[in-house]
Amino acid sequence: MKEPVNHSELPVEMTWDLSKMYASLEDWEKDFRRIDSLVKKLLAFKGKLGDSPATLAAAFKAEDELGFLMEKLHTFAHLRSDEDTGISENRGRVDRILSKSAEIEGATAWFEPEIMAIDRKKFKEFARAPELKFYKLTLKRLEADRPHTLSESEERVLGLSSEVFAGPYKTFSVMNDADLRFPVVRDAQGSEVRLTHGNYIKLLESPDREVRKGAFHGMYSTYEQFKNTFAAILDTAVRTHTVEAKLRKFKSALEASLHEDAVPVTVYNSLIDTVHDSIEPLYDYFKFRAKRLGLEKLDMFDIHCPLVPEAAVEVPWEDAVRQVKAALRPLGDLYCSILDRAFSERWIDIPEAKGKRSGAYSSGCYKYPPYLLLNYSGTLDSVFTLAHELGHSLHSYFSDQANDYHYAGYRIFVAEVASTTNEILLQHHLVSQTKNKAEKAYLLNHLIDTIRGTLFRQTMFAEFERDIHAMAEAGEPLTADTLSAHYFELNKRYHGPGVDPDNAIRYEWARIPHFHYDFYVYKYATGISAALALSKKILEGDTEGYLRFLKAGDSKEVIDIMKDAGVDFTSPAPVRDAMSIFAEQVKELKKCLK
Repeated sequence: MKEPVNHSELPVEMTWDLSKMYASLEDWEKDFRRIDSLVKKLLAFKGKLGDSPATLAAAFKAEDELGFLMEKLHTFAHLRSDEDTGISENRGRVDRILSKSAEIEGATAWFEPEIMAIDRKKFKEFARAPELKFYKLTLKRLEADRPHTLSESEERVLGLSSEVFAGPYKTFSVMNDADLRFPVVRDAQGSEVRLTHGNYIKLLESPDREVRKGAFHGMYSTYEQFKNTFAAILDTAVRTHTVEAKLRKFKSALEASLHEDAVPVTVYNSLIDTVHDSIEPLYDYFKFRAKRLGLEKLDMFDIHCPLVPEAAVEVPWEDAVRQVKAALRPLGDLYCSILDRAFSERWIDIPEAKGKRSGAYSSGCYKYPPYLLLNYSGTLDSVFTLAHELGHSLHSYFSDQANDYHYAGYRIFVAEVASTTNEILLQHHLVSQTKNKAEKAYLLNHLIDTIRGTLFRQTMFAEFERDIHAMAEAGEPLTADTLSAHYFELNKRYHGPGVDPDNAIRYEWARIPHFHYDFYVYKYATGISAALALSKKILEGDTEGYLRFLKAGDSKEVIDIMKDAGVDFTSPAPVRDAMSIFAEQVKELKKCLK
């Protein structure tokens, strides 16, 4: 068996070039030593933010100067560390910058409360001052936060309590990742294997139904044993969200969570209602899947196994680059010229290496390359990963180029749009190019299952999360039986008559970490809906809206950014249209496999 080589032994052209950020480690150390002087510069404004518009503008600039330096130091440190996680010197550099960040956070916690302490009349005068024109959106957001900002002493108490509020998720993580021990099951070769979080989905993808069944029931019989403990943890997590929302004078925990992105609660509810109203194509897909697998009905453990075995093609790196470039050609000359730079200027760390961080990501710093870490394996799936991460990186590049640091960083609500758009464009290109029927069917099914898992499943999660918070706010205890019964009913609704609502699925809520994240999952569903809409426009030759989206950064509220790109989430149309695309793909798959 061929072992991965050390990162230092990789061909230089297959690695990223971090010297664009720091030519040497000594340069990094010099910048690290600059931190205290920038902190001191910011602290000089303490007690003076209300003196004049010019003073407040200078304070914002000082805050951004410090923020940019910290971002640059941290980005380089974690990228260098991820090349080989076994090098303690590199890990130590990450620890130093994280420790310094925590120290600074405590030292500068007065900044926003002091702005809030400026009386309303004076604040409005400041907002009209020419010196603060650039910060108009920031001031608008601060004013929107005013009704939900407490006194300095109360904010301090909440700040000191943040670690306590994080306790439920910490407990869940330890319980779920460290203490649970799953049973031994059989794999497709008939060998006994210990069921783990890591091999669970792989076992569910097995063509052997008994393997899938054994893994499924092995997983949820374990959660059933600890259902009361997991219920108590989740109940506490939900109540921390509801308590903090009440303290900050929000009507609900849902409203409090959406407030940061200025997303109306109606958008969240409309997502759920629209999926309910247009769910028939999903039911149709499950019926087709059952027929294809030779079953009268699917069980819950029959949903992950591929209908079409993965097209066993080996894609050399050079071919992957060529395919991705061709797929993204509809985005236009400007986009493609930046795409070329990602490869020619070594933004990408490509192959697996000993000790290298697993998986893939895009990470960069303002005005420096938005680097990509890959562990490219030559499969079709890894080509999609390349397209996905390039979507993130070019989104960051265009955002950085179009905006000052203050407004460059885009929000999580829009973060997955560009990456998913790239995947859809790649899928369309590969389908249009292939003459292999099996490969075409695999690609169609790949997109179908992506939409199913991202739009439908995440919306089900969003509905469950909304409902259990509403239960808690109404004073209803979230017991294991209550949570399990409600989750079971939602599964029946979202899977329809073609799927047997296996009783064991009622315990799945206990293993989903996202239910502790405070209304995060709906962003997956809105993200893929936006990506499907935008990719359709792009393939029709309309790229202007998409390029405006890439350049927007945080210069507008996310709903307005998406509207400007041509996707209006205040209307059910984007989600409804996404479900129509899903239906079209199912129809095409049926035709392909007829």
